[in-house]
Amino acid sequence: MTTSSIRTSVVPFVINASGTGVAQHLVAEGDAGHQFDTDAYPAFGGKDEAPSPLFYALGALTSCNQVTAALVAKDLGITFGEFTFRIQGDLDTAVLVNGDEGNANFDAVKVEATVQTDADQETFDKFVSEVARRCPVTQLFVRSGLEFVNEWSRAELS
Repeated sequence: MTTSSIRTSVVPFVINASGTGVAQHLVAEGDAGHQFDTDAYPAFGGKDEAPSPLFYALGALTSCNQVTAALVAKDLGITFGEFTFRIQGDLDTAVLVNGDEGNANFDAVKVEATVQTDADQETFDKFVSEVARRCPVTQLFVRSGLEFVNEWSRAELS
């Protein structure tokens, strides 16, 4: 890929992985060398010894939203405290497991987030909109065509 040579704002994220069966060991390229494992439920041929890639996808959505929120809050001059997230992805496994025709994607994903902040409601609404627009993982889900519900609420900063 040559995109990174065209624009200096492009940062490549590279994962190397190996595995057997449905389990994998993944290593992120870079100085930190972060490593993680995936597996699957026994119904999908795994031993359930590590989180499913589907949990990692939903977890990436929560953490990317929080990282993006920190950047947006800085731009808007607001302060935040604790974030809490609950994300649910509804997956019809007929395509994955049975090979049925259709889309193997989640049918729907719902994000419920609560953020402690000093922002008033108008600024908070702008904050939520900007986080959704600027978060790469949110955009992966939204642009995939699934039903995406994004409900954020503000709590007083303690």
